[in-house]
Amino acid sequence: MLDNAGINPLQAAILTATVGIVFLSFLLSKGWFAIYKRESLKGLIRSSAFAALLGLFMILVDVKVVLPADLNILFPTSIFFYPAMGFLAEILFHVIPLAILLTFFTSLFKNANKNQILWICILLVALIEPAYQTIAGYSRPIPMWVIAYAGLNVFVINLSELLIFKHYDFVSMYAFRLVYYLVWHIGWGYFRLQLLF
Repeated sequence: MLDNAGINPLQAAILTATVGIVFLSFLLSKGWFAIYKRESLKGLIRSSAFAALLGLFMILVDVKVVLPADLNILFPTSIFFYPAMGFLAEILFHVIPLAILLTFFTSLFKNANKNQILWICILLVALIEPAYQTIAGYSRPIPMWVIAYAGLNVFVINLSELLIFKHYDFVSMYAFRLVYYLVWHIGWGYFRLQLLF
């Protein structure tokens, strides 16, 4: 898609990561979030199990409906593609919007409860990726209930990640996405082409 728009994907990724690091540094400087906390390991294990469960639910939907064949990047490219895209997704869908919204609302409502503002921002940011995924759509028509379920699934993933980011750290949030990608996009992405088509 970036190639079709005349944008170099590698340059776009580097630019996004660079901007993301600046925004992430801003969030850290305010004391709102952390990159890594050693004590987050137990939370990381629990959240990884939940991410795997969400991936398994999507597999069941795929088995029932059979989503388009071009849904996933093919193995072995997927092993490298999804971790990189996952990092960029965290930057584009979470770090940058959170930093912008938190800055805006805390500047606008200086006497408001900062924790309440944070919760409002988390809920708003959690809606961005599901809205994007729903608008982007699929390469062929699929049942409306599947679109609704996929949108809800992506919302739950995003809300879970943002709560993990709030309670733990960026590494745990990113790991949640990686586990989901490993189950749904990489693992099932390989086997579904042999089993369903």
